[in-house]
Amino acid sequence: MKGEIQYKGLLQQQPQEDILNKELMLSERIKLVKIMSKNYMNANKKDKGFILDSLIRITGYSRKYASALLIKSTQTVKLNGSGFILKADPGKRSSRKRAKIYGEEVQRILLFLWRTFDYPCSQRLQAMLPYQLQKMEQFWTLHASDWKDRAINLNGDIKALLLNMSRSTIERILGVERRKYQLKGISHTKPGSLLKHQIPIRTFAEWNEHQPGFTEIDLVGHEGGFSCGEFCLSLNMTDIHTGWTETQGVRNKAQVHVFKAFQELRARLPFPLKGIDSDNGSEFINNHMLRYCEQEQLSFTRGRKNYKNDQCYIEQKNWSIVRKYAGYARYDSEEELLILNELYQQLRLFTNYFLPGMQLQEKLRIGAQVKKRYDTPRTPFQRVLESPIVSIQDKEALMKTYEYLNPFELKRKIKYLQTRLREVRRKKELDVLTCEDKLKPTNFRKEKLDEEMNETFHPHF
Repeated sequence: MKGEIQYKGLLQQQPQEDILNKELMLSERIKLVKIMSKNYMNANKKDKGFILDSLIRITGYSRKYASALLIKSTQTVKLNGSGFILKADPGKRSSRKRAKIYGEEVQRILLFLWRTFDYPCSQRLQAMLPYQLQKMEQFWTLHASDWKDRAINLNGDIKALLLNMSRSTIERILGVERRKYQLKGISHTKPGSLLKHQIPIRTFAEWNEHQPGFTEIDLVGHEGGFSCGEFCLSLNMTDIHTGWTETQGVRNKAQVHVFKAFQELRARLPFPLKGIDSDNGSEFINNHMLRYCEQEQLSFTRGRKNYKNDQCYIEQKNWSIVRKYAGYARYDSEEELLILNELYQQLRLFTNYFLPGMQLQEKLRIGAQVKKRYDTPRTPFQRVLESPIVSIQDKEALMKTYEYLNPFELKRKIKYLQTRLREVRRKKELDVLTCEDKLKPTNFRKEKLDEEMNETFHPHF
């Protein structure tokens, strides 16, 4: 009540209008706040409300700012010459200090798994953690010496923390490390005008995309930005329902090479092939391919011209499988083609068995806002096991393969083959530069080749 009597007397000395209109100097306001704050901190709730109201009437401050001044004035006062400056910021709140649940070791293991399994999003990484940790317990001690993070110690407590980690927590931890890159390649699709009337444009009503066997195929060129001469290409095939992807390198776009690679990809699928969908390129739209599909009773359709979304599934795999691992360099030698196919042999095991994907279930447009709903992240291997169409024998064969697969060893082989591919290209380019130097002076320096090599592959590698 002492504070109430004191400030009532202050307010009664002048009318309220005079107090509000009175221009107080900053030093006077600071002194007033300091006097009021002493009583404010020791007052009860009723007296605190009266003191706060009094300060607002006298100074014209907002209630939030006046409250912050009364609380912080006794804590943060700085001398500046002969006057006092109050350091009070109502928007700045004191942070609560609490013990960290996920320590440095937990975060280090999470980041290691994120890098090892090709930088997935937080939702996919959360779904991957159970079998990632299982494989880590099974194989990590065998190959820890091959990795920079060989000092990782995975115990029961750390494993429990990783399995209970929420998606938002994973996103916060990964946010510091995540970087975005955007690279573009060159299209090599040349229209095949013949037989277009015999190969129908695909409509989703004609395909049963809720069962495995219906695929999209495409060719990706490794021309290195120069579409002249002969160069290697990658034939890519992905199943729409499961996401199972197979890739094979070919020497050129000749029908004989493309068709042979297509047969090899078909033989690797863990389920029967039922249909293929391609673009309008002449390497697919030809008599040989049409006759083969008719004999094998395969559904053969094509997309519309200049509509890449008609092959959205394979276009996505062209980036995540081919460009991400093989890069944008020019490969035109037999040695490079062999290394490419070795790389794809390891990739098919790594991506199909260990990298999950999410499929779009529903897309709603509400005004200008689009809401998308995806299913639970699962690997192509898991989706094949869930399918009732696949035979029990094929599922058992896939399970046996999964049991002995070591993702860390696969990733080591993939990085080794990428390094070999870079070395072969570098040696080839150096030989070309050497020949040019003998023929005529050139302004190109060999040091530039090293800079190009660093940009050949995705920056993650």
